[in-house]
Amino acid sequence: MAKRTDSGQVLSHLQAAHPKKVPARGGHEELSELRPGQSVELLKELHILTREGRLNQDSRRKLKQVYHLFNFIEPLLAELAVTNHHPTLADHGAGKSYLGFILYDLYFKALGRGHIYGVETRANLVEKSRMLAQKLGFERMSFLNVSVAESAEVAELPGQIDVVTALHACDTATDDAIAFGLEKKARAMVLVPCCQAEMAACLRQGKALQLSRTPLAELWRHPLHTRELGSQVTNVLRCLYLEANGYQVTVTELVGWEHSMKNELIIARYTGQNKRSAASRLQAILAEFGLQEALAHRFARAAAPV
Repeated sequence: MAKRTDSGQVLSHLQAAHPKKVPARGGHEELSELRPGQSVELLKELHILTREGRLNQDSRRKLKQVYHLFNFIEPLLAELAVTNHHPTLADHGAGKSYLGFILYDLYFKALGRGHIYGVETRANLVEKSRMLAQKLGFERMSFLNVSVAESAEVAELPGQIDVVTALHACDTATDDAIAFGLEKKARAMVLVPCCQAEMAACLRQGKALQLSRTPLAELWRHPLHTRELGSQVTNVLRCLYLEANGYQVTVTELVGWEHSMKNELIIARYTGQNKRSAASRLQAILAEFGLQEALAHRFARAAAPV
């Protein structure tokens, strides 16, 4: 019979053989993944870390996404802050406000100025976020229980917002966030679209007519292709719309595809140089897909140049 060993000996042997896979007691491996200055207590309150200071696989994936997004947002905020500006950020579809709280903890807290606004339709999440901000002393965070579409008219929000974010805002909520950003004269928008169903529905409605008109309709004849193409075309139109309204646009991956299938990151920085060619191409794509009537209202600020 094999000799028995206690759990401490087993753990020691495993750590020696697989130091990267078996965390040391106390969660030191998990803590090494955190950014310098990151509040462990905040991550516990957000349930990203367990009470023992550990990360499960789902939490690790969520944290990696937020940290990667922070890499893109922090330089935008830093540019605004160099002139003693008080940067403002609106996070649409905030959910549990992982992004907002981590941005505040890692950037706004040390800066000592600026404000984050979380916009969320679920009242219970808004209330929990308000309570957590109060508990942590994050005084320059506000949470609004309104939809993205309604938020532009809310008195609690200032007339101008510097940075607009929308992480996995579903379907047309990303378009509403863009409309909000244009209305609030945003200096930058950071968007990760999700579940673009509106375009697919429009493509399905005119499928028979389009199949008789152009062989390109084969691109969305099958339902799976309709959904995938709808998502692709929607984001292309969004990028053209932003360019037509004076933004320089970069499209990249948020994280590796193994972490999230909703992975397209659109970063728009305001330059004031409205691209007439972008407006023309946007209108041409709508016409090619037979979508002028269905979707023209989404892109009202990019009418075709005369």
